[in-house]
Amino acid sequence: MTIEELLEIEAIKEMRHLYSHYYDGNMLNELVDLFTDDAVCEYGPNFGGDWVGKAQIRARYHDFLIGSKRAEHSQMHAITNPWIRLTGKDEAYGRWYQLNLNVAEGAQNPINLFGIYDDVYRKVNGSWKIRRTRIDFLWPKREFYGRRM
Repeated sequence: MTIEELLEIEAIKEMRHLYSHYYDGNMLNELVDLFTDDAVCEYGPNFGGDWVGKAQIRARYHDFLIGSKRAEHSQMHAITNPWIRLTGKDEAYGRWYQLNLNVAEGAQNPINLFGIYDDVYRKVNGSWKIRRTRIDFLWPKREFYGRRM
């Protein structure tokens, strides 16, 4: 692996970490900007099914972040164990463990869910973006599809 490839992998890691910061901080515009225009979010039946295209992604995240009137940083998305592979000059694949914690004041159980993000990335105008993402839920309800690649 070259230094250039390692730098690309680090850029993807930073972008995916920003996803958690933006989601947890209710930063809708910044969050949506992490996706390609033709992105697809495969979040399963409990989270509205597939969200196709940036307009629908914006609308659905708006419902979760703004429409629900949840407090900023009342959830914490901890993503760990990145596994990233460059699959082309401007394409990559990644998987992350997800620990979604409810840290709202008065929460009885901080654990919301455990899952795995399964992603496809594309580099657009010099920046890595999420082209496709899926969550395999492991707990509390198991909806596991396995590795995409």
